[in-house]
Order: sequence, then structure tokens, then C-alpha cells
Amino acid sequence: MGDRISPILFESVKEMKKTIVIETEKNNIPCHVAIIMDGNGRWAKKRGLIRTQGHLEGVKRVEEIINAALEWKIKVLTLFTFSTENWLRPKTEVSMLMNTLVSVLNDRLMKLVKNNIKFQTIGRYDGLPKSVYETICSVTEKTKNNTGLILNLAFNYGARTEILDAVKDLVKKIKAGNLNVEDVSEEVFSNALYTRGLPDPDLLIRTSGEKRISNFLLWQLSYAEFYFTEKYWPEFTAVEFKKAILDFQNRERRYGGILKEKNHE
Repeated sequence: MGDRISPILFESVKEMKKTIVIETEKNNIPCHVAIIMDGNGRWAKKRGLIRTQGHLEGVKRVEEIINAALEWKIKVLTLFTFSTENWLRPKTEVSMLMNTLVSVLNDRLMKLVKNNIKFQTIGRYDGLPKSVYETICSVTEKTKNNTGLILNLAFNYGARTEILDAVKDLVKKIKAGNLNVEDVSEEVFSNALYTRGLPDPDLLIRTSGEKRISNFLLWQLSYAEFYFTEKYWPEFTAVEFKKAILDFQNRERRYGGILKEKNHE
């Protein structure tokens, strides 16, 4: 791992602003944006590089998108970082991803605190290397009282597993007499999920041209707007992110109802 991870996280957004010419409405920003960061390996292969270099370039885009989320006052940013299926990848690649997470979190902790960002994860801790588990717990604890952007990493995460865990939790409460079956509502079920306490995503972004959600937030994405882009994740800059937000702002969200026509009289 001779490649160095870019140290630009949370630096001034002045230069970023200069490159963005697309106008968005500041009062119509999605509260919760979820992103499936796909295409690191294909981006690297296309350039004759090893997959590791694609992941390291992807880290730079994470930093850039966090900066953008801060600038546009997005409340929650959920990033699909490592799925339960990703354990099937080569051991060297998995090890590199784990080491990179530990390195980035340790290096950026003070900047998370300085920028009032609350870090948390959703997913299972089972099977994680000790260093990864301890780092996640440490950064979560040290930022838990921050009140700004919630940076939510879906790590060792699978939506079907999440739903099954929620069902098991509710069944235990019912068997223990702490919950009646008749009281199990959508709200009660939502509060049994890993994402308890978070609003459902307003916007889902997936990069690399794939048009599926790959076992990600199956319950929570019920009414989210989907945005698919051909860009690989290492190509998904703040400008591309702003395009996604503009697309979101141009949609009519009806939640199953009928949009009321405006009175033009």
C-alpha cells in the first residue's frame, strides 16, 4: 500500500465552488442522500491499474462528496461502503479495504470533530477484524454528540440480513411479553432496523451504470428518488453530485398520491 490517501477532507470548498456552474435550489435539498459507490475496480482496469488504486481514488471522491454535503447542508449521507457479499472478494482486496477504513478514520477524526460531523455505521460487527471494530467504536463514541451532518457508513451491511435481524428482535420482544403483535406497525418495524432514528433516504445515487439496488436499504428506499449515472465512482465529482441534486429538484414527489395543480389565476 504505497499509495497515499489524499489529505483534502473537509478543506475549503472555495476551489470546488469555482468548478460548479449548475444552479440548485438551496431550499429544496434532499435531507438524506444514500449512495452506492460502484465502479472502483472497473475504473482501475480501464486505465491498466490494479483494483487497489481504484479504491484509493474512490476515497478521494468520498472526501469530495462529504465536503459538498457539508456545503449544501445535507442532514444525512449514507455510503454503501462494504456489503456482506463483499467478503467473497479476494482476501488481499478485503484486507486492503479494511486497512484503508482504519487509516482514513484515524487520520480524519479531528476533522470530523472540527466540522461537527456525527459518524456512525449500520451493519453487523460480527466477523470484523479487531482493529476495524475498535476504530469504528472509537470514532463513533468521539463524535456522538456532534449535531451537524450524519455520516452513516453501511459497513458489513446487507438489507435482507437487516430485515431478518429486525424480525428476530420483534419476535423476542413479543415472546417476552414486551410487545403485542397488534402493536407492530411500520414505525415499530422501522425502529427495529439498523437505521433507527434516521429519516428514510430522499435520494439514492448509484454510479457505474448499474441500475439495481443490490440488497441496500430495501425497506427504507420505498419512496426514494433513484438517480443512476454511467460515471464510475472515482469519476463522481462534486459537479456530478450537484447534477444528481438538480435532477432530484426537478422531480415531483407524490408518495402515491396526486400532485395538486397550482392555481395560476
